[in-house]
Amino acid sequence: MLNPATVASLQGAIREAGYDGWLLYDFRGINAVASGLVGIKGFVSRRWFVWVPVQGTPVAITHVIEQTPWRDWPSAWENRQYSAWPMFEAEVARCVKGKRIVMEYSPGDAVPYVDYVPAGVLELVRAAGATVETSGDLVTRFLAVWNDEECRTHRIAAEQLKEIAYTAFKKAGAAARAGAPITEYALTEWMRGEFARLGLWTDHGPNVSATENAANPHYDPSPDAPRPLKVGDLVLIDLWAKAPDGMWADQTYMASIGEPSAKAVEVWNTVRDARDAAIKLLREKLAAGGPVRGGEADDAARAVIVARGYGQYFTHRTGHSIDASGLHGSGAHLDNLETREERVLLSGSGFSIEPGIYLPGEIGVRTEVNAYVDGKTLVVTPAEPQMELVIV
Repeated sequence: MLNPATVASLQGAIREAGYDGWLLYDFRGINAVASGLVGIKGFVSRRWFVWVPVQGTPVAITHVIEQTPWRDWPSAWENRQYSAWPMFEAEVARCVKGKRIVMEYSPGDAVPYVDYVPAGVLELVRAAGATVETSGDLVTRFLAVWNDEECRTHRIAAEQLKEIAYTAFKKAGAAARAGAPITEYALTEWMRGEFARLGLWTDHGPNVSATENAANPHYDPSPDAPRPLKVGDLVLIDLWAKAPDGMWADQTYMASIGEPSAKAVEVWNTVRDARDAAIKLLREKLAAGGPVRGGEADDAARAVIVARGYGQYFTHRTGHSIDASGLHGSGAHLDNLETREERVLLSGSGFSIEPGIYLPGEIGVRTEVNAYVDGKTLVVTPAEPQMELVIV
């Protein structure tokens, strides 16, 4: 449950951003940010608010019949209980009237990952006399920034995943050349065994996609439709895992079984250069000391692919946030395609960088590294990203 130390940190951030407070709202788990910050446990079926003012103590607005989940709410803080809706709305107004506040709201749904407050609730709060702005950057600060141990475990996992992918390519190449090709699915099962051996965990995957299957960015190999990896195939391996108490790593590698076609090399060079353009922009802007937004990195990568004539085949964002809340986390994404990602990439925040080109029915090519911001520096993992197609 929310505690005084966390509240002090929240209030410092609210003060620094120039707001009067942060109003957290949830109903039946629709706002993962609010429930995560407040730490509610147990069955809650009624609406609740928690008001964190820039100074003073927090206020909870909770339903009178659902007090068990709030039993750990500090006794020194107010818990204003309601039963009827007029009382509920009046208590909200007592907290926020005349104040400039933040909520999990994104104008125009530009950043849906922080747009959790229903329009009706937003109307209610504004009718109570509040000016409401987005909590987007505060969400990144409190839910998406890595600590030192998370950075350390991420770097270890990143190198382990790279080693597994390169060994998997060698297995696929050797089997194909021996005339007994391994299937996509069998290779994923082998990699899961390597995860277990190294003490890594994943909830699903990894993914092995051959040639035409790699043209589907979310292809999932199945034992029911085994696809052997043959000489002449272009193979995509996407793998993600973490130590049980560590930070995720998420990477994609490409190899050719036998000499690749000129087209495969051209497409690979394009996605690699797009990846490196995003890295270059991030490094330059961070070194200059100014803010950099996730959408800017997406623009830099996408410009390379568009200039080389493949823009229509780069159909997803350049990267996603990675943090303790999940592999696809709560922080700023590298995205100005699917969403208008306007949040700043804060120091300590981590993300993937993964441009791709997908030619339907032909081939799909993606390269994926991870990175996190360390002050004015961008740390990219693995330490040596893939630069050329692996040939096995």
